[in-house]
Amino acid sequence: MPHTKVIEQLKENLQLAYRQALDADARLDELKKAGHAKFSTIFTREQGFEAQGNRFLVYVQELAEELDTLQQADKLSATAITHFVHKLGTLLQTLQAFKQNAR
Repeated sequence: MPHTKVIEQLKENLQLAYRQALDADARLDELKKAGHAKFSTIFTREQGFEAQGNRFLVYVQELAEELDTLQQADKLSATAITHFVHKLGTLLQTLQAFKQNAR
């Protein structure tokens, strides 16, 4: 798959994560007001994220910055793409699980 196609796919999936993160963060705000959601981070460093936060958008921002770096690279590194896809997959799976459990 050409460089531009890979980046475009990653961008589309990150946009999906962004929209889902907005909804999830709004739900987390509601839960916090109700006295729930008393955690400090969603993901750990072991899961690949450098950011630490109790809302999803901070992790989306980290991925957006990484995607920007990937786009600016002359040649896509398989390791960098694998790392990015793993983190994006973890984020999307967690958002989906949260959506199902927060009903």
